[in-house]
Amino acid sequence: QVQLLESGGGLVQPGGPLRLSCAASGRIFSISTMGWYRQAPGKQRELVAVIPSGGSTNYADSVKGRFSISRDNAKNTVYLQMNNLKPEDTAVYYCKIKGRARTVHGIIDDFDSWGQGTQVTVSS
Repeated sequence: QVQLLESGGGLVQPGGPLRLSCAASGRIFSISTMGWYRQAPGKQRELVAVIPSGGSTNYADSVKGRFSISRDNAKNTVYLQMNNLKPEDTAVYYCKIKGRARTVHGIIDDFDSWGQGTQVTVSS
């Protein structure tokens, strides 16, 4: 009942910036943790950054100082600002949002949803 819509991926030159967005929609009651993951060809999906509803953000060591995660609770949206991109950042990026939503039966239940993925390619 909760859908995530990602946007902002594309092709960028090394050293350039890119901003990803992920908006959640549906019968959302509350949102707790929001995060971004990525999966490069032939590799496992890995955590990039996470932002809880209250508390400090957390980043993968490989992106610290270059990426910044933020959220707009009024819009149920999480962002990933990526600066100084490197070829090794090339991957499909997925957002993941956890929270509580009202089901079709009217019950408030937990949800843990993934976005559809957006391709980020860093190349000259």
